[in-house]
Amino acid sequence: MNALVEINQLRTVLHTGAEPIRAVDGLSLKINPGETFALLGESGCGKSMTALSIMRLLPDAGEIVSGHVDINGTDLLRLPELAMRTIRGKRISMIFQEPMLSLNPVMTIAEQIAEVLKQHLQLSDQAIQNRIVELLEQVGIPDAERRMHEYPFQFSGGMKQRAMIAMALAGEPELLIADEPTTALDVTIQAQVLDLLRQLQHRKQMAILLITHDLGVVAEMAQQVGVMYAGEIVESAAREDFFNQPRHPYSQQLFASLPEKNKRNQALAVIHGTVPSLAQTFTGCRFANRCPKVMSLCHQTIPQWHLVKENHQVRCHLYDDSIQRTANAETAIVTHSDNAEKEQKILPNVTDSPLLQVTDLQVHFPIRKGLFKRTVGHVRAVDGVSLQISAGKTLALVGESGCGKTTIGKSILQLIPPTSGGVRFKNQELTKLNRSQLHKIRAQFQIIFQDPYSSLNPRMRIREILQEGMNALRVNDQSDTHLEQETDALLQRVGLPVEVKWRFPHEFSGGQRQRIAIARALAVNPELLVCDEPTSALDVSVQAQILNLLKSLQDHLGIAFLFITHNIAVVEYLADEVAVMYLGRIVERGLVDEIMETPKHPYTQALLSSVPRIKPEREQHIIRLQGDLPSPAAPPSGCHFHPRCPKAMPICRESYPTSNAFSNTHTTHCFLYSQESLS
Repeated sequence: MNALVEINQLRTVLHTGAEPIRAVDGLSLKINPGETFALLGESGCGKSMTALSIMRLLPDAGEIVSGHVDINGTDLLRLPELAMRTIRGKRISMIFQEPMLSLNPVMTIAEQIAEVLKQHLQLSDQAIQNRIVELLEQVGIPDAERRMHEYPFQFSGGMKQRAMIAMALAGEPELLIADEPTTALDVTIQAQVLDLLRQLQHRKQMAILLITHDLGVVAEMAQQVGVMYAGEIVESAAREDFFNQPRHPYSQQLFASLPEKNKRNQALAVIHGTVPSLAQTFTGCRFANRCPKVMSLCHQTIPQWHLVKENHQVRCHLYDDSIQRTANAETAIVTHSDNAEKEQKILPNVTDSPLLQVTDLQVHFPIRKGLFKRTVGHVRAVDGVSLQISAGKTLALVGESGCGKTTIGKSILQLIPPTSGGVRFKNQELTKLNRSQLHKIRAQFQIIFQDPYSSLNPRMRIREILQEGMNALRVNDQSDTHLEQETDALLQRVGLPVEVKWRFPHEFSGGQRQRIAIARALAVNPELLVCDEPTSALDVSVQAQILNLLKSLQDHLGIAFLFITHNIAVVEYLADEVAVMYLGRIVERGLVDEIMETPKHPYTQALLSSVPRIKPEREQHIIRLQGDLPSPAAPPSGCHFHPRCPKAMPICRESYPTSNAFSNTHTTHCFLYSQESLS
């Protein structure tokens, strides 16, 4: 089959400093019609810059210095900009990583899609309107004829991403570039987006360049895989070969970093260090300083491509038959988790007595309208939640965006005042305390926010950020010398060198900033940590570092975690118990094995079925949920899930189901298991 897209020795540099940054350095790949080529790797490896180079949408500092990008024999790099405008949106389209930043906030969705249609297709105004409705219906936007006239802020995250896909598909492209199309999406929305892309690809024989760091998505979508590191591809293979036997040490380390149920009692493998600066001239293997199989040759000679199997190539000296080596390419990957059991010190004080008890918690936000701002309704963000967490244990709170998970975390800490209900921490009712009383015990419970960059003051050095909490809560009344010692010890505890305390937040990577956010929370010696999506959108290697850190802190200090996430793999690895939340209420709760292996509620079953698996234990049947999460301002009558439930019965529309117990720890709210529905 002739390749639709052929990229040969593409080199892109960024002129942002004294030395040019070689963001893409000699990249070559081919994509056939109807094929998905997945490009994966850590942040900073050049994946997105490759996509922008193909589209010729580089920033002002960017320059393509050499190479070819051919689509059906047309070299895009040789076209003038005027001709390139007829290619973008028509023959090649792109789904950008962040739809909110890519959609124009002052134009309706219809106006933005119409721009593409007017540019590339000769259609009448009525035909354009009909085509917009058709596109939005294709991508699963409900009530498309009405909602097409809404603005991006009126769409949920998943709907914005689907609108971006509709816009990218408007010109019926031959190649679709999807840059992290499912990053930070709920698993249910992610399943819808991936299913949509597969259907459209099959119908149109469209090629897809899928840029992602999610190995589960790659396993589900791709036919060919390319692993990118420091500006170049280091391994290229068919999907089956890659997942059955990754060859490059970097690929092997990515797999070893993945959280899984069978790794629950051990530390995850970590790729130490960071992606090297691309401003330097490399004289050896770019992965050498982080590689567990490194040889002296790796620092001196640039590795060449080696064919290890048909259609499976790797750029590594381990596969050069002319080199006498002591390490065999088939030996198991060396990880840093071998001594995990020796390092762990479980505190004897950890007991099953509840540290935190939440009883019938409600958080309702008033909806005000009119000149006098009268209250005309309420957003029921949290609507009667009860839970408890024991010291040294982890409760994972999972569910779709908008179900109230973050609101629960903030209201437990009294950052948002509850409307009603109780929050008892160590036998002290927090909702009854005034501001000064709460201030005295606030050090005992802290929060790690989802986005560390937004939660760290950009004008403060790390030293000041860590000491701010100590001073505000009077945790440390010692001398300045002792305060500095405590600061240094905190940084070392989270795996950062002491000297970084003089830097500012912008000087760190995403994973390092998250470590600083954790250090700040630990500065006041808390007993409970609310972790709000602390690994969301992090690379698997950085995620492994954060999870190891949290697990180690719990083992050594006995800290309890309320872990808010939509990453089911992280839940399987870290959690002791799981609570599944839907539209302000917990619909199922149990031990992690009970929920993961025998989910009872139809929503839990749909949630787990949507998780992409690298090697599924059995044939996966994805349960497709119809529609979107209803508005918490007007929740459905009866069971809130019944409009989307594939097993809904008439009784589900009439009243909310009571709790059904399957064991002392496993309960659910569902009429499928109640006596009324069975009689």
